[in-house]
Amino acid sequence: MLLALAACSTPRPGITLAPQPAPPVDQHLPAYVRRPPEPFSRANAIALAEREWRAWGSVVNDDPPYPVAKATRPDQQPGLWQRVADYWWSSQDNGAPAGAWDSKYTPEGAEYDRTGPAWSAAFISYLMRTAGAGTGFPYSPLHADYINAAARTEGVLRAARPETDAPAPGDIICLGRADARNLRFDDLPTTRFFAHCDIVTRADPGQLTVIGGNVVGGVTAKHVPTTPRGTIATPEGRILDPRYPWFVILHVAYAE
Repeated sequence: MLLALAACSTPRPGITLAPQPAPPVDQHLPAYVRRPPEPFSRANAIALAEREWRAWGSVVNDDPPYPVAKATRPDQQPGLWQRVADYWWSSQDNGAPAGAWDSKYTPEGAEYDRTGPAWSAAFISYLMRTAGAGTGFPYSPLHADYINAAARTEGVLRAARPETDAPAPGDIICLGRADARNLRFDDLPTTRFFAHCDIVTRADPGQLTVIGGNVVGGVTAKHVPTTPRGTIATPEGRILDPRYPWFVILHVAYAE
């Protein structure tokens, strides 16, 4: 009997088995994400961002980021480090290593000496995925991947200059960090780089309200000054915000 079973499981010489299709990249996600009952909408993306902001305490921080001790970081607290794990799980494709990350523990269960991987890009990817972007958004652990995709006008993204285009609620604004702090729109697309992006949730005369993740260890809102035309830079290209070197607007092509 064992020989018969072995014969059934072993291909005969000269027979090629048909390759098995790869599992869907979103099969680990809830049904409302895999088969959205509503179109990919601006209203849903904004509502999701505001829901998460409220879950993290509705913090508005218009000061530049400052170092926070690990013990007091919000993303180290009970109920919140697990929320970061949810962002990673939902934002990354099925089977991607980053899908197992969180802000407190390694995938093997050891606590990080400091903090886990920076999760601001996972937060934006989570919003786009759960709002229904489907395959139109390049979900990634790095902002640079979808900034570069926007520069190539791929999927639902289109990059625009901060001096010419006014961000609308649901759009994304981005800055370079570390060695990429002086990156400019004309440099795109480029090699991978460190960045940070926030989603615009309100556009009022003179300012935007934006929400981002991994800011002072949480999901926070801040205000970004705008010109009378609604842009974040003057026609000459001078960024109005003295705190942050915003350099690109990502317009998102929502269905409604």
